[in-house]
Amino acid sequence: MADKPISRFPVPALDDMPEDIRDTILGVQEKAGFIPNVFLTLAHRPDEFRAFMAYHDALMEKDSGLSQADREMIIVATSNDNNCLYCVVAHGAILRIRAKDALIADQVATNYRKADITPRQKAMLDFAMKVSNNARAVGDEDFATLHSHGFSDEDIWDIAGVTSFFGLSNRMANVTSMRPNDEFYMMGRG
Repeated sequence: MADKPISRFPVPALDDMPEDIRDTILGVQEKAGFIPNVFLTLAHRPDEFRAFMAYHDALMEKDSGLSQADREMIIVATSNDNNCLYCVVAHGAILRIRAKDALIADQVATNYRKADITPRQKAMLDFAMKVSNNARAVGDEDFATLHSHGFSDEDIWDIAGVTSFFGLSNRMANVTSMRPNDEFYMMGRG
C-alpha cells in the first residue's frame, strides 16, 4: 500500500515546509519511527497545520479526568461512526498501546456497546456518540448520567471537545482521502 497516494491534495516535500512544521514532523518521526500521513497531508496548509496541532495538543496532552486510553476510545468509536478509515486505524493503534490491550480497538470500532469496557466507558461513549450525531439534544439528563459514573463537568467538556475536534479531523481525512500508514495496522497487536 505504500506506493498509493496518501492524499488527493499536494503533499509538500519536507525540505519545502516551514522550519517549525518540519521540526514537528521530524520529532514525530524520531519518536514513532515513521511519519504519520496526517502530518504530511495537513502540511499542505501550514497555518491550519499549526492551529490543528495546537488544539490537538490542548485536548490530548493535558491532565484530565479522562485517561489517554479514554480519549483514544472516544476517537475510535466516533471515527468509526463517521466512516473515517484513517482515524480508526491510526487511533486504534494508539488505543491498543494506551490500553495495553490488543483487542480493544477492534471491539470499540465495531460495536463499543459489546466491547470489553467498563460501564463508565460505555456511558462516556454513549455521550460522545450523542455529541457526534445529535449535539443539539444534549441535556441535563446526559450530565446526570455522566455524573453518576464519576465524570466531572470538566470531564464532560473534554469528552465533547475530543469528539468535536475529531469530527473535524474525520471529515478532513475523508475529503483528502488520507491513507493510513501501513505501520499502524500492526502496532499494539504483538
